[in-house]
Amino acid sequence: MTIKPKKTKKEIIRREGLFYHPTFVKKADREEILSWLKTLHPIWEWRYSEHNPPPPEDVQRKLLRPVYWLGNWQFACLNYYHPPKGIHNRCIKAEDYPPVLKRLLKLIEGLTKTQFKPKDIPKSWTLNTCLINFYGTSIDPITKKKEDTARVGDHKDFELGPVASLSLGERAFFQFVMGKKSLTNNVLFEQWLDDSSLQIFGGELFKERAFHRVQRVENKNKTVFDLNLTDFETRRINFTFRYVPVEHIIEYNELPSELQSDIEPYMKQLAHNSKHFASALIKK
Repeated sequence: MTIKPKKTKKEIIRREGLFYHPTFVKKADREEILSWLKTLHPIWEWRYSEHNPPPPEDVQRKLLRPVYWLGNWQFACLNYYHPPKGIHNRCIKAEDYPPVLKRLLKLIEGLTKTQFKPKDIPKSWTLNTCLINFYGTSIDPITKKKEDTARVGDHKDFELGPVASLSLGERAFFQFVMGKKSLTNNVLFEQWLDDSSLQIFGGELFKERAFHRVQRVENKNKTVFDLNLTDFETRRINFTFRYVPVEHIIEYNELPSELQSDIEPYMKQLAHNSKHFASALIKK
């Protein structure tokens, strides 16, 4: 049975395993975040690589959106972090959080411990990993044809413990779903994620059993963020904070040589604008 959200706009939602605050990020913090984002140079990744080729039922493909990671970088071609089996050679040490995100994370981590059951929060849990997704419209560099790619299909975030999500820009229609895509009426809960909102989810139902997805992102305000991206119009930015045990985060030069070669082009691209990644290549 679908759990329908209340119709009241801009409401705080509290359910077991789910917390939502529609106006969590204040104006000054929002401006500081956007100013810092202008210093980043997000990259496009391909899903597979030479040493991790696509399975028979799939093909090599570019991700739908540019990304940036903080804390550690989980390259798509390394198969992301996926405990209990997919824990080694997945998480490459990345840049630290800027001051504004550190301040907000103190509040988020404290809030999580008051809103979620102790059994759902691992002993050493801290939100030390962040994926920044840039949702919007791709523009063909030759034909200038636009394609809306502001969505993400059914998936789980496999990192341990609760996940926190900050959203900036246009509203996103977000759903938790149960079972396979072919099933009808498999929506567990759905809501709009507003500009400056915070969503936290965890526990057995929303984190372990349910999948989640972004069905679409609005374009009512015609938002286009001024970022270091070409041939792409960003209208929503999402920060997804997760937890990876520190023992599973390694340096680039600790990877097996074949995996180093798979992600070396990305590392070199990042190194053009990042002292951290430039140093990681030197240590190699």
